[in-house]
Amino acid sequence: MNPRPAGIYDIMRYARGASPIEVVLDGYPNYHYLTSPPDREAPRLMLERGINPTASVVGPDGPRRPLIAIRSSPWKAGHTSNPWHDEFDLDHGHIRYYGDHKSSTVGLPGATSGNRALLDAWSLHAGTSERERALAPPLLVFRSITVNDGGRRIVKGHVEFCGVAVIERLEHVVQRDPTTGRSFPNLVLDLAVLDLAVAGDTLDMRWVDDRRDANLTVTQTARYAPESWKRWVAQGRAAIPRVRRRVISSRVKTTEEQLPIAGSVEERLLQQLYSFFDARKHAFEMLASRIAAQILGGSGAVYRDGWLTRAGGDGGVDFVGRLDVGSPTSNTPLVVLGQAKCVAPRSSVGPDQVARVVARLRRGWIGAFVTTGVFSRQAQVEIIDDQYPLVLVNGRVLVEQVVRMAATDHGGDVDALLRSIVGEYESAVTHRRPEEILFG
Repeated sequence: MNPRPAGIYDIMRYARGASPIEVVLDGYPNYHYLTSPPDREAPRLMLERGINPTASVVGPDGPRRPLIAIRSSPWKAGHTSNPWHDEFDLDHGHIRYYGDHKSSTVGLPGATSGNRALLDAWSLHAGTSERERALAPPLLVFRSITVNDGGRRIVKGHVEFCGVAVIERLEHVVQRDPTTGRSFPNLVLDLAVLDLAVAGDTLDMRWVDDRRDANLTVTQTARYAPESWKRWVAQGRAAIPRVRRRVISSRVKTTEEQLPIAGSVEERLLQQLYSFFDARKHAFEMLASRIAAQILGGSGAVYRDGWLTRAGGDGGVDFVGRLDVGSPTSNTPLVVLGQAKCVAPRSSVGPDQVARVVARLRRGWIGAFVTTGVFSRQAQVEIIDDQYPLVLVNGRVLVEQVVRMAATDHGGDVDALLRSIVGEYESAVTHRRPEEILFG
């Protein structure tokens, strides 16, 4: 049986009724060829839903679920109709994925077949024995992608392979439907994307065939498994930092990567934010503080709001916050110094402006710089090369966070959010030393 490698970032043609024999379909690798064993009949591995668990098989050593295929649709990400979008950072081996519970679903988050499969998988991914982890179904992750054909944009029918992942963490969350205003429970998973560098950043799909073969024991199915998977099975959670995908590449983003897509709803929203705060630049500091709290608080640490500094005497700091890292009984507080810069969306924040914030940071403090514009290449290079603890929030990220904030607290009404921000500004301004937040 010849290898059928699937490379990360490979774009595949996904057509529901396509033949599994054709290697190429419409100029792209045929998804069904890559995922179907050539030497036997097997149910197709479909991607009709977000969460697609394969049927369990009973091998010589007992039952197992071969895998779970995940499909994300990023074109809906960040819109008011879908603010709870999946987050992909493949260069650092991390995906944050939301389950398939909806406001119309009756019952707890395990009521849907997709979430139920993820909960079952989590019990094995979090297993303390090698046997449990060997039985854990790997997650094959795909995301829908738009392709161009002779100048015509084709939204459906193509997927991008994002790798194989294990569940690092599973949480229960409460979301709000922006249309109905109803709250509903759901699952959110942090997935660790496994390193495939030994195999040239590709997955040997014969491993998938073997996991679906009822004639093989779970041990026998590992013959084509990624080395990173084998190491995780053997060592468990402690191995995740060593088996996680890491790409040694420049983290510098271009101007286009830092701004919403031209002509999109998000681009219009960014312009709206700039126009609104251009005459209220100090009030933008309040929004920047809220955005920093949302981003840093979403990392798993606890963010505590502080205050805004007085206009004209900030010395490179516009707002102060605190980040408590660790558990409630064992943690350390970090001072967060923030800078806000409301500029035209295509304007660049240079290294000198970033340096003002960095110069105020003491050991153990971190910074956040929020702008409606972009960060120049040199500013980014200096932060990366000198390893400054500074979080950069560009125009694109700002818009994504504003949409999410509006959906969470204002029923998706951005104007209502902005009025709230302006109304909160005066009461948030004070004159205190940053380190005082450690004792508040």
